[in-house]
Parts: sequence; structure tokens; C-alpha cells
Amino acid sequence: MQPIQTILHPTDFSHGSGDAFRLACSLARDHGARLIVLHVSSVPDLAYQGYGVPGAALPAEEYLAVLRQKLEQLKPPDSRLPIECRLEEGDPVTEILRVAATLNANLIVLSTHGQSGLRHLLMGSVAEQVVRKAPCAVLTLRAARVS
Repeated sequence: MQPIQTILHPTDFSHGSGDAFRLACSLARDHGARLIVLHVSSVPDLAYQGYGVPGAALPAEEYLAVLRQKLEQLKPPDSRLPIECRLEEGDPVTEILRVAATLNANLIVLSTHGQSGLRHLLMGSVAEQVVRKAPCAVLTLRAARVS
């Protein structure tokens, strides 16, 4: 296995993504790696504003500004660890894979939501598709169920 020099952490700002972020931070610190935090705003996010989607009723530019702010608010547990934040628009799987390839990422660290059944069948799993198609190693962390 190659040394870990660049870690990509895709986030959807969920509780599970927070756990994966902390793990990515620890790995970046321990390996002296560059850490890039990525959020992909998908077309449905923008198309369905006003229908219970966070950022509802905001114009697209303001919605993207809110997402940028959320990215910039992510702080690593160790303040000495620098992180880079990226916001992309498009299909989450496509953009995660594109950014990983462009940055020559050695590792992608992301959470899964553990969905199954009809919802998984209809929507697919971003994490599952990233695992199958990634140009590098992928570490998934199953999100804990919140009761």
C-alpha cells in the first residue's frame, strides 16, 4: 500500500459524516497527510428547495453560500491540522470520484447511512458506488443509529 499523503473526506453534514470527519482528521494527523473536505451539492438539492430540504426557499446562490459556510465551520479536533474545503455541484458519486482522481487521493473516508430495502434500491448508495469505483482505497464508517 502506498503511503497516505492525501485524504478526501466527502461530507453531507450528517451525524455520521461528523464521525467520519473526526476519523479522517486522526488519520491525516497520524500520517502527516493533506486532508480535503468535500461537499457535493446535487441538482435535486437545488431543484427541490422549498420541499423540506435544508436551505429551503433560498435562491441557488444563497443556498450554495450557506453550504460553503457549513464547510468552513468544520474544525478538526486538533487545531494545528490544516484542512482544505471544497464545494462542488453535480452528482455526488461522479464528483467524489472526479475530485479523488484529480487530487491523487490515497484514501477516501466517508460514512454510510446503512440504508437497505426499497430506498436503497431506488436511490442507490453513494458510499457503495464510491467503494466500487474509487481510484484509491476507501474507508467507510457506518453511521450509528440515533434513536
